[in-house]
Amino acid sequence: MKRCSPELRRPLVRTFVLLLVTAFLVVTGCQPPVPRVAASQGVNSSSDEPASEAVLEQAPTPTAGSDVIVVGAGISGLAAALELGRGGANVTVIDMSSVFGGHAVMSQGSLSIAGSPVQRAAGVADSPDLAYDDILKFGDDPDPQWVRYYVDNSRREVYDWVTELGVRFEGVVSSPGNSVDREHQPAGRGIGLVTPIYRGCLEQKTVRFVWNSRVEQLLTENGRVTGVIARNLRTDDEEKFFAGAVVLATGGFQSNLDMVREFWPAEFRFPERILIGSGRNSVGFGHKLAEAAGGELVNMDHQWNYFTGIPDPRYPGTKRGLSAANMYGIIVNAQGRRFANLHGWAKAVMPPLLQQPQATLWFVFDEATKPFFVVSGSDWADFKKVEQLIINNPALVQSAGTLEELAQKAGLPPENLVETVKRYNQLVERGVDEDFHRFGPDRPAFSNSASPALATPPYYAMQAFPLTRKSMGGVAIDRQCRVVDKQKQAIPGLYAVGELTGLALINGKAALEGTFLGPCIVTGRVAARSVLAELKREPPPGASETNRCASCHDVAADLANPRPGYWHFENVHRVVLERGTDCRQCHAELAVYRAANHRINPQSLTAACFQCHTARE
Repeated sequence: MKRCSPELRRPLVRTFVLLLVTAFLVVTGCQPPVPRVAASQGVNSSSDEPASEAVLEQAPTPTAGSDVIVVGAGISGLAAALELGRGGANVTVIDMSSVFGGHAVMSQGSLSIAGSPVQRAAGVADSPDLAYDDILKFGDDPDPQWVRYYVDNSRREVYDWVTELGVRFEGVVSSPGNSVDREHQPAGRGIGLVTPIYRGCLEQKTVRFVWNSRVEQLLTENGRVTGVIARNLRTDDEEKFFAGAVVLATGGFQSNLDMVREFWPAEFRFPERILIGSGRNSVGFGHKLAEAAGGELVNMDHQWNYFTGIPDPRYPGTKRGLSAANMYGIIVNAQGRRFANLHGWAKAVMPPLLQQPQATLWFVFDEATKPFFVVSGSDWADFKKVEQLIINNPALVQSAGTLEELAQKAGLPPENLVETVKRYNQLVERGVDEDFHRFGPDRPAFSNSASPALATPPYYAMQAFPLTRKSMGGVAIDRQCRVVDKQKQAIPGLYAVGELTGLALINGKAALEGTFLGPCIVTGRVAARSVLAELKREPPPGASETNRCASCHDVAADLANPRPGYWHFENVHRVVLERGTDCRQCHAELAVYRAANHRINPQSLTAACFQCHTARE
């Protein structure tokens, strides 16, 4: 049989393939490709290349429906998306940014967990009941049912879940309001906590991300939320996304000073100067979306703002601020006098600060306590950076060889500051803070371990202002994280999680450290399970299998039997075991496991060299 010539065979093959693709797309309900003729080439083009080779393009297809739309790729949205994906749902995550993590990646990343292995290893005896009592005592108007759920499940729903994803903890520390050490510190701060959750989402074939897009409207049909309209912030194009349910995970409103002022607690005056210390996109979009759908807003005046705000030197001329503090120093008012217990944190400091003639204070510390100066955030872990940009910045921190000179530079009454520090040092020597009960025999260990005398020049003074931080009221939800209206009736198809909900009102008006990100994870997972149950989705086969590297590779056994030619492998993996590093830190290209392409990529691996070989002089 005579074969066709190559010139004739190629267009026939392309036509056949196009017909197959078109048939498949029609069967699956998608829009088939539409051939177009390029302006530079007509059907009778004299080009040696067939016209069809250059002009066939895939026409835009209508957005395919998802099972669930998650609005926001912060920690609560990622937690929901991962739980949904593992549960068998097709998920579309839409975020205003081009990167994951929201404000959580910039945070300290600490988690409040009761009864963890980290606590037991440190000799800390904790329990859900003790954590419950601490939160209710410190919180001032928390939701007891959500508090109970959180403390009872923080070990399983937070600790076990994130460690399985690859999060590692460097230890557990004391913080105000906790009876025991309960604030868990993840390696890598916020980025070290959030990245493994995002990586888990990327490993799910059913989870996709739409970046640089702001959801501007919820779509409804017959009283049920069925999707969203999003605007691409780069192109200004609008697009409709349809789904069986929508999970709002848009964060709080503390970067919207108009909303902060509108819902400011009535018992306090609004400060003359207040800095913005929340997430860049925490501006209340989700609140407006929920309200438009009939959702109720509750406890909006429950705002957790800090007294540790300083202007962010990276954004001069703006209202952006950083949270900076030295808990080993003291705080004084504009008269150079102590006025509150620094270790009582915002709950003890903010009320008297807002009652001062000037809502501002100064941190005062010395050379001996300078190393304990900290700036909150995952990008401020390097003390050299802190020292260079903040401590040595005369626009932010004053320093002097004497307290008198320091007071003059800071604009404080010299005689008052000298007397204040003298009095404080005397109280330290006695072991009892008779003025503000910061330390003493009956005080928590946190206070007593951070109360040295201030007597080593040079001395330092840093002026600080109120700083917006967390929204602890927000969109009302029920126990399944469904958004409810003013009659407490669930709005079909609409869920809310994380800071948008005021962290499920777990904190009331005052929060223990670690009770921000922990509730974000919990509410995200609770909402996801509620959606899966409503939509009757089942996990796909093997979804519960982790397929972690250790299930196939026994690195410890390999290291126990040294082999010729494996010196670098053994040195590297000995460090990996010592640090508890997740294998995907260096071998991300191997996850998820697929036998056909389970090979180390040398080019990708070069990026991992910095894990060990970044020198710090």
